[in-house]
Amino acid sequence: MIDIFDILGPVMVGPSSSHTAGAVRIGNMARTLLGEQPVRARIMLHGSFAETGTGHGTDKALVAGLLGEEPDDYDIPNSFQTAAEQGLRFTFEEIRLRDAHPNSVVLELEGAAGAHLKMQACSIGGGQIEVRELDGVPVNFTGRTNTLIIHNQDSKGYIADVTTTLSRAGINIANMNLCRDRRGGNAIMVIETDEKVPPVVLQFLKEYTGISHITYYEKEEK
Repeated sequence: MIDIFDILGPVMVGPSSSHTAGAVRIGNMARTLLGEQPVRARIMLHGSFAETGTGHGTDKALVAGLLGEEPDDYDIPNSFQTAAEQGLRFTFEEIRLRDAHPNSVVLELEGAAGAHLKMQACSIGGGQIEVRELDGVPVNFTGRTNTLIIHNQDSKGYIADVTTTLSRAGINIANMNLCRDRRGGNAIMVIETDEKVPPVVLQFLKEYTGISHITYYEKEEK
């Protein structure tokens, strides 16, 4: 079934859904996954993001997203000034990524409480995005569904524990992606769900030994 949003595109401040609305969503996603207000951001632009991003407002859109703004926020063009007022320091540079979408960016963030995040994502058109890498581990999710990102030790039993907990809570798994940097090393479970995940379930999952960090991204209401 085709979503009317896919046909008409997003409600946004222009000029480009790929370079502006998508960039805001990438920044906002990174802020959510960091889990706190970012205070430093190293923003590395690839492909057309690097070549034409300034003219399309990609740079201001990414910073606006890091500040928690949405694609239809009229303050996006003033994001650099707002960042200075809120204590967000940022730098831009170009990067060449292998086999990456031309509208790609790598964000390295530091949060106010000391959290760190490295995320590679791309804007695929119509304001839609894909996250391709988190902290060096390949992933693939869009944020168009409720999404759990679980960082855990690569060991037996964690997948069964997590899926059983979600099932008992009446939460249906729509899609699941498992990645690790090496055997026995760091792993990431990306679980997209049909239902929202209540805070009590998130807290229960966080108490499992071997799970180091959980981030929950709740899909935008349209």
